[in-house]
Amino acid sequence: MSDTLTGVAVVGSANLDLVVAVSRPPRVGETLLGTAAGRFPGGKGLNQAVAAARSGAATRFCAVVGDDEAGTLLQRTLTDAGVTGILRRSAAAPTGVAHVLALDGGDNSIIVAAGANAELGVADAVTGVAGAAVVLAQLEIPVGSVAAALRTAADAGAVTLLNAAPATESAIALLDDVDYLIVNETECAELGGVERLLGAGADAVVLTRGGEVVSLHRPHRDTVQVAAFPIDPVDTTGAGDAFCGALAAALAAGERIERALVVACAAGAIVARHHGANTAALTPEAVATLVATR
Repeated sequence: MSDTLTGVAVVGSANLDLVVAVSRPPRVGETLLGTAAGRFPGGKGLNQAVAAARSGAATRFCAVVGDDEAGTLLQRTLTDAGVTGILRRSAAAPTGVAHVLALDGGDNSIIVAAGANAELGVADAVTGVAGAAVVLAQLEIPVGSVAAALRTAADAGAVTLLNAAPATESAIALLDDVDYLIVNETECAELGGVERLLGAGADAVVLTRGGEVVSLHRPHRDTVQVAAFPIDPVDTTGAGDAFCGALAAALAAGERIERALVVACAAGAIVARHHGANTAALTPEAVATLVATR
């Protein structure tokens, strides 16, 4: 990582999350009564940018939102969290929306309508990552823009992280420019497994298994496993995003990957103990306190 690069840049989606608490997902053709749990700022990109900032990193965020009330809410959320950035407002498309089913036991199911996220272009992405020490992207925006962000960052000597969510085959072509590929068990299986992902060019695969363990896989090296922190989850909607954002922040601070994974696990646990993906309970002090219990 070059000494002239600083902070974290996140390129990704910004949505308004509409959360309904239900005991189970509805069946086809079924109307199921639930409880409105609220409207929350969301989108994997926004969640990860907020988590990186709340984990102590100087963070900027590149995204596109609509010229509407939801877009204003998302901008205010980023400002309040200390995220700087390039939130472009679209006059043609509304802010993206995610419909979140919060299920009993803390699990969730999510349906996303991309809206203005689909307008994030290559020029936006290239500008958004310039000068960053660590660049983090996901796959809720056009893949060409993700590719441009990762290639620009890699060419500049930045550390690159890709959270391959949602998992699509297009992710494979991006892996030559990825230092750390972050996937959960479902995403990893959909993309062909750890060995395929390493063989396709990823320097390392970070495999998360919910509230159990995180494993780090690298070619010709022993697998590193980091146990999750035991908690009683309240809402896991943003836990994975908090993990990604905190991991980026720790790497930007110069932490070794093994230590950074512990920090990221702590951040995910803190967020999962609260409602909403962007809880202010995530702070460097809260993370340090939880890490100290190891």
